Amino acid sequence: METSTAELTRQPIDTSTRIIPDRRRYKRVHLNLLGRFMRQDEREYPCKLCDISIGGASIFSPIEVVMGERIIAYIDQLGRIEGNITRVFEDGFAMEITATRHRKEKMAAQLTWLVNRRDMKIADERRHERMAPKNDIAQLKLADGIVVQCRMLDVSLSGASIETTARPDIGQDVLLGKLKARVMRYHDTGIGLEFIDIQNPAALRKYFG
Repeated sequence: METSTAELTRQPIDTSTRIIPDRRRYKRVHLNLLGRFMRQDEREYPCKLCDISIGGASIFSPIEVVMGERIIAYIDQLGRIEGNITRVFEDGFAMEITATRHRKEKMAAQLTWLVNRRDMKIADERRHERMAPKNDIAQLKLADGIVVQCRMLDVSLSGASIETTARPDIGQDVLLGKLKARVMRYHDTGIGLEFIDIQNPAALRKYFG
């Protein structure tokens, strides 16, 4: 007899044992990141990442899904992950991630970066006061040498938020004007940067004042 989705969602789950085989192969990390996912009917729904490894993820969502269903999820600061649902639990589901070796290596680096950043608590907004630059037009040089024009939304001694359509990888080094910076996050209109070296007020006034 086939088990219904409603019955599956009522089954209790111990979050420490989700996808047991996956946990044996890959280390899982807890990251609370927002995102959205697309089902096989191409409808999209909001979701929130609970934990993830390069082999699988647990995701919170109010939408009931079906065992074995293939989904594509877009997670903030992490990007696209896809695969089949391996377990359904109350308020969410677990999925096995299918990806190439190159993509898994890239994801492992992203996860390491995100966890280190969280643990070190180096969030820019907690350390330095942000200000709106008078000269808000700047140039952003990406790792491949491409230079794009961007607009400064705000800047502090340790970082900046810029408006741009460019989406360099999280953790990638870039140049904002002549200032060395690292991509820390994505937001609705662009990216958040952290300066490699803490700047002094005189330097900021020189570049953006």
